[in-house]
Amino acid sequence: MTTLLEPQNDFIASIYDEMARQMSDSRNSIVQANETAAEIAATIRQNGRLILLGMGGSHAVGRAVAPCYRALGIQAVALPLSEQLDCPVPLEGWTAMVTSQSGESAEVLRWFAEERAPRDSFGLTMEPTSSLANLVPCLIGAGGSEIPFAATRSLTVTLALHAAVLQHLGADLSPVFAAMQQSTTPDLTQAVGHFKNVKAIVTSGRHQQGVAEAIALGLTELSRLPCFSLESGQLRHGPVEMLNSEVGVVMFRADDPSSTYVTSLAEFTLRESDAPLILFDASDLPAVEGAVTVRCPKSEGLAASFALLSAAQRFMVDFSASRVTDVGTPLRCSKVTKVE
Repeated sequence: MTTLLEPQNDFIASIYDEMARQMSDSRNSIVQANETAAEIAATIRQNGRLILLGMGGSHAVGRAVAPCYRALGIQAVALPLSEQLDCPVPLEGWTAMVTSQSGESAEVLRWFAEERAPRDSFGLTMEPTSSLANLVPCLIGAGGSEIPFAATRSLTVTLALHAAVLQHLGADLSPVFAAMQQSTTPDLTQAVGHFKNVKAIVTSGRHQQGVAEAIALGLTELSRLPCFSLESGQLRHGPVEMLNSEVGVVMFRADDPSSTYVTSLAEFTLRESDAPLILFDASDLPAVEGAVTVRCPKSEGLAASFALLSAAQRFMVDFSASRVTDVGTPLRCSKVTKVE
């Protein structure tokens, strides 16, 4: 079992290339987005209510940043855009932020075509010439569209675009910039080997549940194994019955009050089952005995999302490459989903 693999094909080589420049593009995104981010922040502050809409990885990023907005006094919720189309939350008086890497997702185009968007609607995209960018004022990620399947750089850059808005709402971004600077590739050999016999994976976090969901999506897309995500409280309420030696568990712990609950569930999982467990850890708490711990820079909130996502993405790709010879080659879908 090896990790930090030599690229096996053009697809995985391009994924590694995207990840290599994601922090520099994220820093540039924050600077370039400043003016539009200030406009969006002013609208959010005035309305006090924010809905974050997207599909796939874009929705996972919304889940990751919603707690950051709430911490600043904003009533923020993240919903899949498909759910908002089918069972809509009334949005009068809300600010809406719609995320689509390509700006061409089918649900995004239908939402605007059916005039569902409230007056105060904004977009986040990697593509400045996209349909979304032509429909509403948009934050544009630096570095252009991400080409390979699945999403890595685009997720991190989208986090950065939200950081630009959060800064104008009063967030201190110095921990975020520190996390970007400290981002390194940890040794993942033991982590990849720990999952050598798994046939399914569940990822889980508390404050970092959005990161857990993003990684579950990428693992599913690249490894082609059943992978899904459950917030740690939800995982404990029944689904722990599935745990066995062929179900890998990936948990995310940051330096925040929820870390004690993540620790408790990790200890319970190891005590009550033989499920292999990997803990991506941005706290300074002791390692959980029996788990493979991947240490990340100590951080919380949005800074921890950057630190944990960077390390977990590399695991996501390396693990998948250990299972799939043509990793990064989509079989049944495309990079941009244009059909509902």
